[in-house]
Amino acid sequence: MTWNLHKFATSATLVTELADRLCSDLQQDIAARGAAGLIVSGGSTPVPLFETLSSRDLDWSRVQITLADERWVDDDDPDSNAALVARHLLQNRAAASHYIDLYNGMDSPFSAESAIDQRLAEFPWPASAVILGMGSDGHTASLFPGSSQLQQALIGTQAENSAINSRCCAVQPLTVPQQRMTLTWPALMDTRALYLHIQGYKKKQVLEQAMQLGAIDEYPIRAFLHQKKQAIEIYLTED
Repeated sequence: MTWNLHKFATSATLVTELADRLCSDLQQDIAARGAAGLIVSGGSTPVPLFETLSSRDLDWSRVQITLADERWVDDDDPDSNAALVARHLLQNRAAASHYIDLYNGMDSPFSAESAIDQRLAEFPWPASAVILGMGSDGHTASLFPGSSQLQQALIGTQAENSAINSRCCAVQPLTVPQQRMTLTWPALMDTRALYLHIQGYKKKQVLEQAMQLGAIDEYPIRAFLHQKKQAIEIYLTED
């Protein structure tokens, strides 16, 4: 077992506790190396966490933020994770932080992999903290079940050239319309602290299935639950 499970009665309690831990992670790196890096996930689940973090007393000017994955849409598109982060996290005190975008306006994420990988070189690796989410199909970041690019993303190579090591990988999921740019498994694991933030009874059931040994292609979150590099801290609430 390579996880620690933290259960909370309410989302509000979870958000407070997780925000405390994240601020501690960031502050430790600011003190130790003068910079901190935070990798976050999109979707509706982290919105209260983002809003809580945005007002925390921290030297945000020393924090760089990027996403675990991004839909290949313009930053003003309603489906853009960058737009969500801008509305809910890059506000208040956190407005002083520096954001690294995984989208660059090219026609396809497959043609943008090298450019985004170069952009990610500016991020202060290893990350201070990575916050993963999980879909009801067991995907995390844009590591989707059945995707043709899943193995490249797990290994850490570019989808169109498996000989090129990369921190990002373009993805065409089978079950959702937009192409994606995702951080690879090695990039997401290049962190001092790893978290999984889950809300709702249905996702709890999926998590319980993924905690059982089985194929990563069935539930890609297994790549993080069953690795031996470091424990993943699971923050779970059913409300």
